[in-house]
Amino acid sequence: MKKSIINLHDIEGKEVVSGLTGRFVHSDHMTVAYWDFDPDVEVLDHSHEHEQIVNVIEGTLDLTVEGETTRLEKDSVVTIPPNAAHSGRSVTRCRVIDIFYPSREDFK
Repeated sequence: MKKSIINLHDIEGKEVVSGLTGRFVHSDHMTVAYWDFDPDVEVLDHSHEHEQIVNVIEGTLDLTVEGETTRLEKDSVVTIPPNAAHSGRSVTRCRVIDIFYPSREDFK
């Protein structure tokens, strides 16, 4: 893979659920998702084969992993193992960066 320089403002956002918009950057092996949450947006319980790192950049997010809920705020980072059931709810407007390995084909 060659080096790529990307400006996030050039990537069209995709609303994946009402009030949650993502912009996605893909490499051969990873996907980075830049999320903008409105307040009180719920992401239903789900799991996937991807290892995931959640980085809260701004706001407050309640994240539940395998039945344990944690309130995350700015500068919180959580790792989620592959196939772990997880869900979330934005308490306030949030900006979150998720890193997925391997790359998320469903976000392309």
